[in-house]
Amino acid sequence: MSIEQLISASLVRMQAKSPFFAALALFAKFKVSAKIPTAATDGRDIFVNPDFFTPLTPSEQDGLLAHEVLHAALLHAPRRHGRDPKLWNIAADIVINGMLLKEGYALPKGGLRDPKLEHLSAEEIYEKLLQKAEKLELPATLADLLEEAAGLGEGETDGVSSRAALEKHWENAQRQARMALESSVYGSLPKYLEREFGQALQPQLDWKSYLWRYLVQTPTDFTHFDRRFLGQGLYLETLSGESVRVHVCVDTSGSINENYLRVLLSEVQAILQAYPHIHCSLYYADVKLHGPYELKANSELPKPIGGGGTDFRPFFAKVTDTQDTWTPTLAIYLTDGFGDYPADKPNYPVLWVVTPGGKDLSSFPFGEAVRLTTSG
Repeated sequence: MSIEQLISASLVRMQAKSPFFAALALFAKFKVSAKIPTAATDGRDIFVNPDFFTPLTPSEQDGLLAHEVLHAALLHAPRRHGRDPKLWNIAADIVINGMLLKEGYALPKGGLRDPKLEHLSAEEIYEKLLQKAEKLELPATLADLLEEAAGLGEGETDGVSSRAALEKHWENAQRQARMALESSVYGSLPKYLEREFGQALQPQLDWKSYLWRYLVQTPTDFTHFDRRFLGQGLYLETLSGESVRVHVCVDTSGSINENYLRVLLSEVQAILQAYPHIHCSLYYADVKLHGPYELKANSELPKPIGGGGTDFRPFFAKVTDTQDTWTPTLAIYLTDGFGDYPADKPNYPVLWVVTPGGKDLSSFPFGEAVRLTTSG
């Protein structure tokens, strides 16, 4: 068989095995290239080295093609942003290979796997890998996320090279793939697939953007100030004598390392320096609440106190007791999300900044949750 026939045969087998993956594969172009060691994708096209692909068993061929299809469909190339390419590739491979093995696929020799991490998103795994003391290396043969496809394939690009166009392209692919799955005997996506595909296509607003959006709210944001006046020099004058009270709590139960604490609080301090109307109180909490400490732009951070279990209730009780009618109140909580929650929803905005590997963002009982990353 020619390499093209082998690829076609593999896609036919994929259709019988997993209609969802096979439908996604219809939205990728497969190109033969001897310029890469094994197989790779730029997020749009998939490139296959014939000398590597041909000797593989049929099940390994299926696993290899499905692997590259998932890289593309999950937007792993554009989701990398400024992260280390090799470490990001490892994180993305761990996610995908975990999926494939659960679906009964085989991997070519050397395929990466980490059962302890593969249930997380690629972003979360990346952060976990950053914490490892040893230097992780990705063999050149396993580097399969390309930044560009120049010279690898034939013909012109098809106009889906930009991030926005890629998202639209793969969103349409996922919609068609779901329809194919629903019409099959399989019915619907397993939860572990649903979680990662939701991560790929959700708006990519990072935790810093969320933090700034919360902290730079002013008293006028709570009283329907007309923001068209921002460019007319009328904004800062409206802040005279007014303030926003922000309460920041850090989970010190043992699940939060010092690096996460430093990253979050340095960002908070930068915001305080730019917006003097913000008054910020810092708390540490495990089962007990420690604080408040007044946090300023150049404050030396107090040493964290804690190490016990996790109880969120003392913090929210304290904030509720100390808020006044005239000062808008916001609460930010850095945590892994595992602990005891108050029975009643607070009457002020709450932002949960959740550490990598922490609770699923959709499972918080109130407020808005965003995943902390220390890079990207």
